[in-house]
This record gives sequence, structure tokens and C-alpha cells, in this order.
Amino acid sequence: MLSVALRSALSTQRGRGAFSLIRKHFHSSAVRLKKRAQPEPPPRELDLIRYDMKHLWKGPKPALILGFAGLLPFISPTLLMAVTETYYPQLAYAQVAYAASIVSFLGGARWGFALPESSPAKPDWINLANSVVPSLLAWVTMLMSDSIVPAATMAIMGLGISLHYDLTLLPTYPSWFKALRTVLTFVAFFSLLGTIVINDLYPCKYFY
Repeated sequence: MLSVALRSALSTQRGRGAFSLIRKHFHSSAVRLKKRAQPEPPPRELDLIRYDMKHLWKGPKPALILGFAGLLPFISPTLLMAVTETYYPQLAYAQVAYAASIVSFLGGARWGFALPESSPAKPDWINLANSVVPSLLAWVTMLMSDSIVPAATMAIMGLGISLHYDLTLLPTYPSWFKALRTVLTFVAFFSLLGTIVINDLYPCKYFY
């Protein structure tokens, strides 16, 4: 009887020891899972813009001065028509023609960025084909220039697509340049949008 009781006590103690080992194993596994670093989600386009904005004024002064001076042909027609409360088709056409030239220029800049051997962007089908798209949109803009609303809308699309390409397809652009591109694009967008609104809001008048 004593041996039977002894064996029963030993088996019970072994079971308790095994159970405690299992509990310790699961506890340590749970702790390791909690401490394991979660993978960070990929940065979104808006997050990149917020990051790049901090570096706007670190760009070369000639680029900043010429960039902001290049907004004058966007802002001036809309501002003049808003102040005079008159829609001038010649001013609207000049603004849209300038927007088309800027859209085409942005495509050429991307093409030139991808060509040098030391460039981080490869001259592959994706980069070079996307560089041609803004020029095609600029061409279509001028084909629609008889009607300001579709022409300005196409120019806005070209500016938006070019900005999207610069922020996502070519993330190797300097941060100050991406910040500058963002600011200039938004100002140009609202200037063209203002011209579209003025076209419907105010009476039309020709200079000659």
C-alpha cells in the first residue's frame, strides 16, 4: 500500500511539473510575441509631402526664385479678372497656354533626370514612357483651347499627374524639389480653377 501511494504521489508531482513547464512556455511565447516589433506600414503619399515640406527652403536660391516667379503667369490672369469682375478670353488663353508649356516641361525634366548613367532612375520603359505623358496632355490641352473649361481641366489633370509621378515613381528627387513642386502645383491648380469659375460667374469682354 505504501509503494502504491508513493508511486501515485510521484506521478501527481510529475504531472504538476509538466503542467508548470507548459504554462511557462506559453507565457514566454506570449511575451516574445508582444515584444516583437510590428512591421511599419509603407509611407503614404501625403506622409511624404509632409516630410518633404520641412526641406523646402533648403533648395538652391535660383531654383526657389525662378520657381515662385513662374507662378506669376498663373496668378496674374485670375487675379486681374477677379478684381475687375470680368472674364477676358485672351488672358484665359494665355494662362492655359502657359500651363500647357509647364506640363510639357515637367515631362522633359523627368526624361532628362533618367538619362545620366549616375542617375538613380533608370531609363527604362516606365520612366521614359511616363515622361512622354505630360507632353501629350499639353498637346491635347492646346487642341481644346477654343473652349477654356475643357482646356483648363486638361491642364489641371496634366499638373496633377506630373506631381503624382514625381512623388511616387521617382522618389529619388531631392526633398526640397518635391516640396517646391507640391507648392507650385497647388497654386497653379487653384489659379486655373479660379479661371474656370470666373468664366461662368462674370461677363465676357475682349481687349480688342
